[in-house]
Amino acid sequence: MAKIKVGIIGTGGISNEHINGYLKNPEVELYAFCDINEKQLNIMGDKYGIPAERRFTDKADLLKLKEIDAVSVCTWNSAHAECSIAALEAGKHVLCEKPMAMNAEQARAMKAAADKAGKLLMIGFVRRYGNDCEILKDYIDSGFFGDIYYSKATYLRRNGNPGGWFGDISRSGGGPLIDLGVHVIDLVRYLMGNPQPVSVYGATFQKLFNRPEIKGKRAYVSTGRATNDICDVEDLASAMIRFDNGAVLSVEASFSLNLKNDTGDIELFGTKAGAKLDPKIEIYSQINDYLVNIDFNRDTALSFDGLFAREMDHYVDCVINGTPCRAPAQDGVDMMRILDAVYESARTGHEVVLA
Repeated sequence: MAKIKVGIIGTGGISNEHINGYLKNPEVELYAFCDINEKQLNIMGDKYGIPAERRFTDKADLLKLKEIDAVSVCTWNSAHAECSIAALEAGKHVLCEKPMAMNAEQARAMKAAADKAGKLLMIGFVRRYGNDCEILKDYIDSGFFGDIYYSKATYLRRNGNPGGWFGDISRSGGGPLIDLGVHVIDLVRYLMGNPQPVSVYGATFQKLFNRPEIKGKRAYVSTGRATNDICDVEDLASAMIRFDNGAVLSVEASFSLNLKNDTGDIELFGTKAGAKLDPKIEIYSQINDYLVNIDFNRDTALSFDGLFAREMDHYVDCVINGTPCRAPAQDGVDMMRILDAVYESARTGHEVVLA
């Protein structure tokens, strides 16, 4: 069988993960690149051996290539909807990086375009492909945890605003909530079987901003970072999300926060057992009327090595074989409804009830 030809729209930092995943898949030919930044486009084109005639600064030119079967949309958030819809209307399958869009309205339009075109629109919820997720899902689906009724998720950085478009709300749609919080909210929701959100109470804070005065090397740096970066996004977000099955999720995400160490914990609490990912897996239960802790070895902790490759492999499998998608467009729409509600609740100071 001939390889499928894949194009990349947006050649910033995250595109490297998609590209390397495709390069490892024997059923894929990495075919064309597009980026509005010609310098960045050529850097990436040279790095990955894409011929000059298949490098484009206008997505329409890439999408005219009838031989392209599928694309990855790796632009900044404000271009996700526009690029994805254009690709779908051109008859291409689409893997769109998270978050799906800037808001739920755009997300719904993207799904409608996919439905009309009869093409796959998959959302880049990469944590669903982690080894830690696979292990916990196995326990949860077997009934080991019983009814999971409460969960906590944190993705907190002390000084972790990458700059560039990440801090510019006109391109990002928000700060750590839409960039980091989306990962842990989605992972918890996926582990619980994707319950529907029914209400949200949220708060956001702009107190520390991007702290440009801090000396020393930054751990998180956007490929488009500039000396005059805009920073008008929140630096901390907190929310309480209630689902239709009665479960509640408490979530916190920050770019800038006066804490000791960056943290990324997820905790699940069920009627039979609880668990923590930090990222090592620990399970807490009751056996023979004794409280028991199950401490998994480090080999079962989340490994980012191969994480995106597994996501790309699944996308390719869906495109070639019609395998049911593990991260369909509707899940992205539901996520955007949650994020919209957090920001609306933070703006009004009141709970938002979702229809």
